[in-house]
Amino acid sequence: MKTLLLIRHAKSSWDFSQLSDFDRPLNKRGVRNAAEMASRFAQTGIAIDSFVSSPANRAITTARLFVTALGKDENLLVTRPELYEAEASVFPEIIRSLDNHSRVVAIFAHNPGLTDFANSFGLPTIDNLPTCGIFALKINTEDWAHFENAPKELLFFDFPKNRLAD
Repeated sequence: MKTLLLIRHAKSSWDFSQLSDFDRPLNKRGVRNAAEMASRFAQTGIAIDSFVSSPANRAITTARLFVTALGKDENLLVTRPELYEAEASVFPEIIRSLDNHSRVVAIFAHNPGLTDFANSFGLPTIDNLPTCGIFALKINTEDWAHFENAPKELLFFDFPKNRLAD
């Protein structure tokens, strides 16, 4: 059994017009939300084995905040350039290439690709994966290479403004 967490980067800042989209940092709310969502996630008791992130500043910063908040080793975090502005079709290739020793993997990336990918499973669909939202899947396989055809189940969908999670 595998677990996949699709996590959208936290809220970013538009205050630095001289920065490229790739280099935009998190704003104060984004930093707070990442810490809050990491804390909520920790309450699930699920231990993340691997963190995979877009190299964009807002995504990698969100991933690092999760790594730190969960007390994990920063060496568990890798970047994949193809996750920056990835369309839904990019995610299966990345997932198939994951190390099978990793039972729980968190992928930090961007919309609209993440929402489109989350909606591709035939599970309950979502209108939008909000900033710092987590879409968690349970996958009935022992091999990430078989991800696409393996039965999937929605474990949970949480996001900062989800008051039911409190």
